[in-house]
Amino acid sequence: MTTDGDGTGRAAPGAAPSSGAPVRPTAGTPADGPLAASRPEGPDDVAAWRARRTEAAAHQAAELDRRRAQESAEAGALLREFVEQARQRGIAPVPLQARSYGGDATYRTRTSGWYLRKNRTVAVGTDGAFYVLSVPGGLSARIRGADLTPSDPPLVLGKGGRDGESISLADALALVLERG
Repeated sequence: MTTDGDGTGRAAPGAAPSSGAPVRPTAGTPADGPLAASRPEGPDDVAAWRARRTEAAAHQAAELDRRRAQESAEAGALLREFVEQARQRGIAPVPLQARSYGGDATYRTRTSGWYLRKNRTVAVGTDGAFYVLSVPGGLSARIRGADLTPSDPPLVLGKGGRDGESISLADALALVLERG
């Protein structure tokens, strides 16, 4: 056994026992841990286990798709309501510009709308579609302008980003309406 060097004979942190004796589980836990019951034993069990895992993964993927579609539908309704309110208030849309993926060049687009963030990375078009203003760029985009493709709108802009970078879509839309 490796000791920690203080003369007490205690094992150093992270040192493995040198006796070679198997480590016994504590009372109440299966010999192979809490997931031992779900592990397959024989060839038939392997196939059944694989089928169950495949079914569970498919179910999780379907549930995630359903939640994303529901979120996009809610966000789409917010965007359509925003476009209507912006037009009623006389807030004029502006021609949208997109940035290259590297962020070093800007490209004009054929789309008009309202920027939702001060850094001009996302916008809502006059058609009520949500746009991420990042494009591949290149010479043809420089000459003819970049083509924007609508994206599924999220309910939270910048979700998963650094602290202070996320804002709910409803709040972002309200800020645009306040700024006029």
